Amino acid sequence: MINFFLLRSPDYAEYTVAANSTGSLTLSERNLAETVGVVIPLRNEAENIQDLISTLAEQIGDFRFYLLDDNSEDLTLELLYQYTAGDSRFTVVKGAPLPEGWIGKTWALQQLFEISKEEFLVSVDADVRLNPDAILRSATTLKSTSLDFISPYPRQIALTWGERMIQPLLQWSWLSTVVLRIAEKSRRPSMAIANGQFFIVRRIALEKIGGYKAVKGDVIDDVFLARELIGNGFHGAVINGASIAQCRMYSSWDSIKSGYGKSLNKAFGGVFGSTLVILFLFFSSIAPFILTLLGNFYGWLGYVMIVLSRMISALKTQGKIADSFLHPISAALLIYLIIYSHRVRSSVTWKGRTI
Repeated sequence: MINFFLLRSPDYAEYTVAANSTGSLTLSERNLAETVGVVIPLRNEAENIQDLISTLAEQIGDFRFYLLDDNSEDLTLELLYQYTAGDSRFTVVKGAPLPEGWIGKTWALQQLFEISKEEFLVSVDADVRLNPDAILRSATTLKSTSLDFISPYPRQIALTWGERMIQPLLQWSWLSTVVLRIAEKSRRPSMAIANGQFFIVRRIALEKIGGYKAVKGDVIDDVFLARELIGNGFHGAVINGASIAQCRMYSSWDSIKSGYGKSLNKAFGGVFGSTLVILFLFFSSIAPFILTLLGNFYGWLGYVMIVLSRMISALKTQGKIADSFLHPISAALLIYLIIYSHRVRSSVTWKGRTI
């Protein structure tokens, strides 16, 4: 059943930012006294650099941008210098070699954390594209709440058939299984949900847990970082960021397999947790459709309810409503990816490194 508490999740509508004819900003920015640093780890992201710098340069607000090249094997570093030249808001850093026990992204984030000094720290993935007011609205939202971190979930762009079957499950999964208002206030790390594509946190909270050291070897660093923060007495939540950010994570089925192959085996706490998820997906999403084909009324009712949950999720996150009717196929493909991830867990590579 879809989590109707999502309708009460923090909404950006009340934090509208606009520029007047003189270029000055509305009250929202003038009230944001906290400094904001935006950190972006990059490895082999040459194809994203131009659009990334463009989306950052257009941000409304007085922010500093820290971009770290994590020993890329392509032209990432050269392009960073090229596209940020002459803009004092940008700091380009060549990353140190990867130490033992760390994964690339968390090591890059730790270096960026140590270099930056701002009170609010925003981490953004290289393939995320932001509306001009995205960072300002997110920082204003964090300031206006009692939360210590928020994770605005970007709209997931899905163009190919494989993307359309898998990517909408990201938002649907937490919208349908986690009561967001309870998660915001919970002290239970197991309630933590986050998306590292777009994450904003108070520096004081990160400092207390030692930055990213606590999650240095975690492939699913975003969720485990949220759990670490909650376990240390801080509060946060994922919120719907579809109106301010978008991301195309993968562009083919092969890239989907590689991406999910590195993470799904760690997402549910091991084989036992993965088995429970597979059973949940089968009995909630596939079995009702099979029973529907056999003429069973309760199967039809179950199928209608699961499709309705997907439709509500699609409406909320600007997804494709028509794909909701194919949810049983999406669930079957996700089950396949979970099994695949466990099969290849000892040989997974990402960005040219073994995970």
